[in-house]
Amino acid sequence: MAITYNNLYLDIRQQLRRSGVEAATLEARELVCFGTGKTREELQRDGGLYASPELESRVRDLTARHLSGEPVAYLIGEWEFYGLPLDISREVLIPRPDTEVLARLAIDYIRTLGECRVMDLCAGSGCIGLAVAAQAPQCRVVLGEYSDGALKICRQNIRRNSLSARVVPMQTNAREKPDRALGEFQCIVSNPPYIPSADIDGLDVSVRDYEPRLALDGGADGLDFYRDICEKWKEALLPGGRLYFEVGLGQADGVLRIMRAQGFGDIQIVKDLHEIPRVVFGTLCTEI
Repeated sequence: MAITYNNLYLDIRQQLRRSGVEAATLEARELVCFGTGKTREELQRDGGLYASPELESRVRDLTARHLSGEPVAYLIGEWEFYGLPLDISREVLIPRPDTEVLARLAIDYIRTLGECRVMDLCAGSGCIGLAVAAQAPQCRVVLGEYSDGALKICRQNIRRNSLSARVVPMQTNAREKPDRALGEFQCIVSNPPYIPSADIDGLDVSVRDYEPRLALDGGADGLDFYRDICEKWKEALLPGGRLYFEVGLGQADGVLRIMRAQGFGDIQIVKDLHEIPRVVFGTLCTEI
């Protein structure tokens, strides 16, 4: 039986809601748009028209894959972060709303600096660094990432958002000291791997089976990257500069202690949209 685009969308939304998907409205729209090849505006405009059986079947197949655990962002190959459209692949983590808290805090600080250099370390898709560059046009940003696959996505997203003049991707290992030729930065932001190794197998299937383990595994206690970045990358941070971290559940106090031991002061912890401590940031003391 023929179905209109609008009814197809409503049907998919109801199916997702019955399955307990919190973002059913957003995800249903994205699946129908991608499956039918329509933009959001076209879907709204053509809502009363009938979808072909082939397009309906494609949307329902995508929905079935999603309900089996495959994230929408990987199904459609893109996602939005801080208002920016981003290419996404299984080589990178999917940007999440909680990470926008980190981006907002860093942007507010960077806007006060004037011309400056910013490093997004463990950049993944480049979402944080690109948001910073888009919102603070006086800065220049380096997207530091170890994975070749993730660097490819970084390059695509730099081009997609027309930020090639001020953002460069660079292969870096966050767990090693940076080359002095990299120069110094007024701000380093990082959303590093922070899941304890033993906890990964217990993650939701959408994360465990689809997102890259390299971007998840933070070592035995989840804090390996914080230790290495604070110790080894402070040399790339100008005295008085700031280091911003996203942290996992229950890790904020541990990261604070790591930062304090490495010469950072004025350390603050900020909660996310769910009142969970999510961001820890501090200033590199001038005597270091």
